Amino acid sequence: MDPVIAVMDESRSGSASGPSPGSRLAPGSHPDSDSDPGLRLLDVSLHTEDRGRLPVVLGGGAGEAVPLVLAEGTVVSVGLTFRLGHAVDALTFEQVRARDGRVLDTVRTLLGGFRRGGPYEVWLPPQRMPVGRTHCGLYRITGRLTDGRGRELAREDHHVRLVHVTGVPTTPS
Repeated sequence: MDPVIAVMDESRSGSASGPSPGSRLAPGSHPDSDSDPGLRLLDVSLHTEDRGRLPVVLGGGAGEAVPLVLAEGTVVSVGLTFRLGHAVDALTFEQVRARDGRVLDTVRTLLGGFRRGGPYEVWLPPQRMPVGRTHCGLYRITGRLTDGRGRELAREDHHVRLVHVTGVPTTPS
């Protein structure tokens, strides 16, 4: 399944001048630089059917923010909102899931080429979280956006706590 990509209406998203609160600049960018700010990550969210949009705190690092809590088996789609100071070919999102210091899963999604501007909103294909008590616990999730040359344009870390769903299983009637 391909990612869903949309260009958001500037009049709804606020002022185009300067970074919005909580936005994260790409490495080497300066907030007052008009010449080439690179990629500015405006929002990262997890979207679920049951709980809706769960925003990830930007710039806080995985150790500083309270982990997002998800039930085992939850279907999650990552949503990214960003602006570009220049055109980028072969923009790729890489998500690494680790637990107890071990990398368990790495998923790379090619988003495609984007022209300067935005904000762009991308929803990645949904993924089901693991099921079973052995999979419950704290995971460190690292998301990176890279260009076609493999240069890192943005990086965000957060924690997700996967919890066991209690209750008696029901059988279909």
